[in-house]
Amino acid sequence: MKTLLLELFTWWNSQTMGTRFFTWRKGDFVGEDEFGNKYYKERDGKKRWVIYNGPAEASAIPSGWHGWMHHRTDTAPSEETYHAKHWQKPHVANRTGTPEAYRPHGSILTPENRPEVSGDYEAWTPGS
Repeated sequence: MKTLLLELFTWWNSQTMGTRFFTWRKGDFVGEDEFGNKYYKERDGKKRWVIYNGPAEASAIPSGWHGWMHHRTDTAPSEETYHAKHWQKPHVANRTGTPEAYRPHGSILTPENRPEVSGDYEAWTPGS
C-alpha cells in the first residue's frame, strides 16, 4: 500500500504510475546495476530510462550505465563484460545540504575559527 501511495503522489521515489504504465507498455528490460537500479529501453530503441532503487538521484548511476543512458554507446554493460576503468571512481552520494557537505577552509560554516587577517587590509567605513 505504501509503494502505491508513493507512486501516486511522488516523483522522487523510484517511479510514478505513469512511468510504470509506460514501462509495461513500451519498455524492454535491459539490465540492473549493483545498486539495484533497473534500466529499460523503448522497443524502437529511441528512449532509455532508469527506475531507481530508492530516491531518484541521477548521480547514483554507475559510469558504464551513464554512457549507455546518454547514447554514448549502444552496448549496455549487461550485454558485455564491462569493467570500470581504474580512473573511474565509485559513486559517492551528493552531500549538499547535509552536515557532511564540503565546506572549504575559512568558510563560516566550518567549526574551526577563521585566521586573523594581517594588518595589510583596512575595512572601509562609511563617511571616512
